[in-house]
Amino acid sequence: MKTISLIEVFYLTLVLVRTKENLKLLAMTLVVAGTFQAVYGSLMTITGTNYIWHVPKEEYKGVATGTFINRNHLAGYLEMCLALGIGLLIAGLEENKHRTWRQFFRSVVNTLLGEKVRVRIFLALMVIGLILSQSRMGNTAFFASMMISGLVGLVLFRKSSRGVVILFSSLLIIDIFLMGTFFGIDKVQQRLEQTSLETEERLLVNELSLEIIKDNLWTGTGLGTYYTAFPEYRNGEVRMSYIHAQSDLIEFPSELGILGTLPLAALVIYSFISAIRLQMSRRSRLMRAMGFSSAMAIIAIMLHSLTDFNLQLFATAATFMVILALPFCCMNIEPKRRHRSHPHQE
Repeated sequence: MKTISLIEVFYLTLVLVRTKENLKLLAMTLVVAGTFQAVYGSLMTITGTNYIWHVPKEEYKGVATGTFINRNHLAGYLEMCLALGIGLLIAGLEENKHRTWRQFFRSVVNTLLGEKVRVRIFLALMVIGLILSQSRMGNTAFFASMMISGLVGLVLFRKSSRGVVILFSSLLIIDIFLMGTFFGIDKVQQRLEQTSLETEERLLVNELSLEIIKDNLWTGTGLGTYYTAFPEYRNGEVRMSYIHAQSDLIEFPSELGILGTLPLAALVIYSFISAIRLQMSRRSRLMRAMGFSSAMAIIAIMLHSLTDFNLQLFATAATFMVILALPFCCMNIEPKRRHRSHPHQE
């Protein structure tokens, strides 16, 4: 039922997002949703209120989780919403050539502090929530995906390369260094430094899960059956019981096998390639920016999936299906034709 529902989400995105207005509304809606999660999680952390709605937290006390139970799942959700927010900012960059540097910097400042100020504030709030989650792979995946996508964007956004450079510089300086220092990015750094390959039980779980894949190579054990299959491979070194593998890239092959995983992998790869092509082929700033957002979000989730199971949660998986559908939506949105005025009317 979850699989059918996710397919329906993908289909509905393709059917309903047919205009630039629909595209902007969808992107802004997800950005607002991510901002709500970030603000809720941040307030709960800063005030020491360890609740998810009216239910007391049992785990992850003192860190931001939003309305999720696991901080890594909040981080995974914010990664996608942040990518869309950055895309909306890029869409607001002016591509007109400026005669002087003064005109250029004025244009960039108007973009960052003018009509797009709400998006800029939303991005800042989501970065705070991401940092307060103290998710090691969540922060790493976001920053890595932003840098990779930014480098690609510098090549593909030829006319607005200077604007993209300044935009990403402002994100790095303001959001990461200034706010990160204030809201405790050093704690994330400490967690990264204290990570030990020998002591991480999650890595051992993934290693044991590889045996499930080997024994059920072609067809897997069936969707949603990991928690029943893993106990047969669990050894005395694993103290906790696990409902999910600690990596989406392991759980999907273990449950679906090669035959079931290949279509999923093909969809993700095809969507990523379409997002890159979108940045290369379309002239519309919004279309290219959404291609950038999709590519960045896909990179972030794939990196995060190495060590977490974000895509096992319906909210995150459904949002990811929307992300995968966006490049195809943008490809099908026809550009508005410019009608030439009649000479006598000019």
